[in-house]
Amino acid sequence: MVIITAGMIGVGKTTLTGKIAEHLGTKAFFEPVGDNPVLPLYYSNPKQYGFLLQIYFLNKRFSMIKQALSDDNNVLDRSIYEDALFTRENNAQGNITDTELAVYLKLLNNMMAELDELPKKAPDLLVYADSDFDTIKHRIKKRGRDYEQFDDNPGLQEYYFKMWAAYKKWFQEYDVSPKIKIDLQKYDLSDPKNVTIVLGQIDDALAKIRQPQSETL
Repeated sequence: MVIITAGMIGVGKTTLTGKIAEHLGTKAFFEPVGDNPVLPLYYSNPKQYGFLLQIYFLNKRFSMIKQALSDDNNVLDRSIYEDALFTRENNAQGNITDTELAVYLKLLNNMMAELDELPKKAPDLLVYADSDFDTIKHRIKKRGRDYEQFDDNPGLQEYYFKMWAAYKKWFQEYDVSPKIKIDLQKYDLSDPKNVTIVLGQIDDALAKIRQPQSETL
């Protein structure tokens, strides 16, 4: 089965992805952040590098989802299905022009059409990581990436808030696969007991997905 994780920057999604992959004994595809040469440039000048960043991520996420859907049993840390969420918000913020957005959306549509040609056309489960905004801010500070810090950058904090709100709407509207919401504010994954609870919730969701398949055999 193919599982995708989604969620706001700093929510704990990458940790969650690793825990799921370890639990299921499968491969994790992690979002390219540490080795992303465009990301620090974007944070220093969003208007200059917004479109370049989105094309970079789109290319990486397309490659990851193609490989995951072609193989067996993978977990993806963020996916192509939420990519347009960031691009549209960058457009709303004035970081990406309407022309650039149109070019991006046409490219995205072409990529999604190619995915429809694969034997497996969609993930089996979306695991959405959620928390309140104060927890997001605390975790962004705690992980300490210089270019993500917002204490002296109210515009960046505003961007984070808008993305946090946009993610909630995105999850409600997501209909590509079955989905589950995990509360990573209540179940902080630094506590092993919470890890067990969260993985149990995911196991239950997977069991419900598998049940109709087994009943038809």
